[in-house]
Amino acid sequence: MDSKAFNPFRMAQEQFDKVADILNLDQGTRELLRNPMREYHFSIPVRMDDGTTKVFKGFRVQHNDARGPAKGGIRFHPHETIDTVKALSTWMTWKCSVVDIPLGGSKGGVICDPHNLSLREQEQICRGWVRQIAYNIGPLRDIPAPDVMTNGQHMLWMLDEYETIHGKKFPGFITGKPVGMGGSLGRTEATGYGVVFTIREALRELAINPAETTASVQGFGNVAQYAIELYTQMGGKVICVACWDQKEQKAFSFKKETGVNLEELRSATDRFGGIDLVKAQKLGYEILDGEAWISQEVDILIPAAMENQIRKDNVNSINTKVKIIAEGANGPTTPEADVVIQKNGIFMIPDFLANAGGVTCSYFEQVQCNMNYYWEKDEVLSKLDIKMTSAFLDVSRLAQTKNIYMRDAAYIIAINRVAQACKDRGWV
Repeated sequence: MDSKAFNPFRMAQEQFDKVADILNLDQGTRELLRNPMREYHFSIPVRMDDGTTKVFKGFRVQHNDARGPAKGGIRFHPHETIDTVKALSTWMTWKCSVVDIPLGGSKGGVICDPHNLSLREQEQICRGWVRQIAYNIGPLRDIPAPDVMTNGQHMLWMLDEYETIHGKKFPGFITGKPVGMGGSLGRTEATGYGVVFTIREALRELAINPAETTASVQGFGNVAQYAIELYTQMGGKVICVACWDQKEQKAFSFKKETGVNLEELRSATDRFGGIDLVKAQKLGYEILDGEAWISQEVDILIPAAMENQIRKDNVNSINTKVKIIAEGANGPTTPEADVVIQKNGIFMIPDFLANAGGVTCSYFEQVQCNMNYYWEKDEVLSKLDIKMTSAFLDVSRLAQTKNIYMRDAAYIIAINRVAQACKDRGWV
């Protein structure tokens, strides 16, 4: 599966098929879980600042809601596709299931590039997206959240539009809202911190002191930055970070053997996680090729950007020193690369386990909104730690007991729970 022919939904289905065979699922259950239950395509007309009208393509896919209302983010990306959204909604179903929260999986997106849009134009896209789907989503049906290139402000515009349409207050309609407007403390850190909670447990199992480890990270957005923050607090050292450069339209890696200074590098970063090349060089960073992050001599690799980043054509570039791969991104590793990683004995923490901190904290936000009572940050992060650690231990125990790959163990737990919910409801 090379990058040109990459289809994330086909990859998600391949991963499912493998575990469906292990679980010996019946044909009806396979057909139900292999494809989304509902899929929406719509057009969003927007009056641009120059007076012209531009039509943006929007999506919402609800993969499965047997265990509860669907849950999933909304991406703004110029290369968004329906196959990507379908794959992400599928992975959201397994993600909610593996951490055992009562939600299903969904995902949304708009084909657009916020880099080239004014705030007013972005607001119109947000409100237009909600208008097209307002009666097919909601706090008891499907709860959106931020994702790639969307943030709390986007969520607040969407919430306002939804409440205007329905004429009522629905603070639990959407998560990832600004704190003070129904958002949860700790939500910003949640996904990145969750990744590191699972890394901490993996290091414990491998009897490795975090303070004696190094890491290389792909991405420098929200997930990557907070993963670096907590990993550094544990004593680890990040020596390389890779990210996309909007001006050059290509990726670069930024290396510093003495270790990445998070606040220093943030000062050279735009709001989309892009690092300024000139500023980084002045700060003493070596500028390398965009794929150099994967070949660094480190103990831990954290792909925390986009899907399809560890592939058949580059998996053998992984240094023999690497002991753990923690997937902060969704679908960063293709099935062909997985085979090599498993053969090489690298401890894999799969995406829908490693990065489940975000949806877990979104669930916490929804609970707080429904109660109209909000927890302190320490309480949120403590609950997140407990949930992530428990999920990791469940997956790790099954992997050890059955002598199987961590990804397979996570899928077995997640798919089995969803399949049982479908059976209990009488769907299959």
